[in-house]
Amino acid sequence: MTRTLTILGIESSCDDTAAAVVRGVPDGATILSSVVHGQTALHAGFGGVVPEIAARAHAEKVDIVVEQALNCANLSLDDIDAVAVTAGPGLIGGVLSGVMCAKGISAATGKPLIGVNHLAGHALTPRLTDRVPFPYLMLLVSGGHCQFLLVAGPGDFTRLGGTIDDAPGEAFDKAARLLGLPQPGGPAVQAAAETGNPARFALPRPLLDRPGCDMSFSGLKTALLRTRDACIADKGGLTRQDRADLCASFQRAVADILAEKSRRALDLYLAKTPPHATLAVAGGVAANTEIRAALTTLCAETGTDFNAPPLALCTDNAAMIAYAGLCRFAVGDQDGLALSARPRWPLDTRAAPLLGGGRKGAKA
Repeated sequence: MTRTLTILGIESSCDDTAAAVVRGVPDGATILSSVVHGQTALHAGFGGVVPEIAARAHAEKVDIVVEQALNCANLSLDDIDAVAVTAGPGLIGGVLSGVMCAKGISAATGKPLIGVNHLAGHALTPRLTDRVPFPYLMLLVSGGHCQFLLVAGPGDFTRLGGTIDDAPGEAFDKAARLLGLPQPGGPAVQAAAETGNPARFALPRPLLDRPGCDMSFSGLKTALLRTRDACIADKGGLTRQDRADLCASFQRAVADILAEKSRRALDLYLAKTPPHATLAVAGGVAANTEIRAALTTLCAETGTDFNAPPLALCTDNAAMIAYAGLCRFAVGDQDGLALSARPRWPLDTRAAPLLGGGRKGAKA
């Protein structure tokens, strides 16, 4: 039987500096602490994440969040069995900040060092929060990534499809900028869409006319731009209702794409007759109520359980990194001080690389 492990996790792949402590075994772990220091205010004036600013902020905050996480858990470094850290994929400056901090802790204390794939952290979150049994289907949908993953084990991931260009969160951010809304774009677009008519503007649903589970959101953003410009040319500007209708139409298009592609991924997954069929979703875009409602309806229609971790664990956090590190360490895997930061790091090395790269991180 696997002994109980206590793992310190560090996450710094984009614009959240985070540390957490998780204790348990792969089949059941508890979050003792989770601290996240966001950078929204630092990037607000730039309309998106500035990598150099993000990296500098990570370097300034990473040791502070580690100390806070240990204090919240009432533990010291002596109580930790190993240090897990996001080693990629992501913005290289931020990843380096976390990796170097973890290396320093490992070198100073002699604690083992475990490099974790950021996407694996998201993909294993349903195991941490709800002990969802393998295999399950994961839709990872965030600012920098969008993939369907068949998760058959802690290190067994099969990609069924993904975005070939922008990730949905990135598309929401760009849509917000086009319509003069604040960042982050996802919550701003959703708020504006609440009073909008999603049927007013006929925006495209890219790649729905082609087989498979791959997605595209770049063309949808371009269509929104052209529709906005046509509306401005016709009226001499945008009214509040025009903006609300554009947001509602854009949000409905994204939800329709994700729902239909999820249906196709579910068909592939259910063909394997899993004993406890589950569609799990993680990533910041999972907080969008229309997208979540569309996926919930799909699961009800197919007799599939729907799993969405709490919002704090859908977005970037270090608890998922600590847990993914715990799963690796429990079977004897670890890395030495030669661990390197990786801007690109595919989970499924057998699959062909996805095209394109997102603003918040390289596609993997």
